Amino acid sequence: MSIFSKIKDAIFGKKAEAATPAPAAPVAPAEVPAGPAAAAAPTAPISEVDVEAILAAEAAKVTQPLNWRTSIVDLMKLLDIDSSLANRKELAQELGYTGELNGSAEMNIWLHKAVMRELAANGGKVPADLTD
Repeated sequence: MSIFSKIKDAIFGKKAEAATPAPAAPVAPAEVPAGPAAAAAPTAPISEVDVEAILAAEAAKVTQPLNWRTSIVDLMKLLDIDSSLANRKELAQELGYTGELNGSAEMNIWLHKAVMRELAANGGKVPADLTD
């Protein structure tokens, strides 16, 4: 499993745990639409995952202050994902980083923004200040 997939699963899985839908009320047979009305019934839209809310809630649970809003290392720590240089190098390669894979501030800042952009591209609701 890729490092980004682990990050995405850690965040998007929290949404599933936090928002388990209540069972739908049974519909009496007389209420079930038939014919063209049944075909025109709207489907429920797929909701976005509020990445910021999930991460803020996770950060509130930990005793160590983590700057997940700007630090890729702290973001990975918050999600209980190995934040070693080797994993960050692998993540950088997955996401197309072309600079030196040396753990520099430049690489880490790029990684954080790239992860946030990818989360947004995969159905996450991410504030613009975390992706720019």
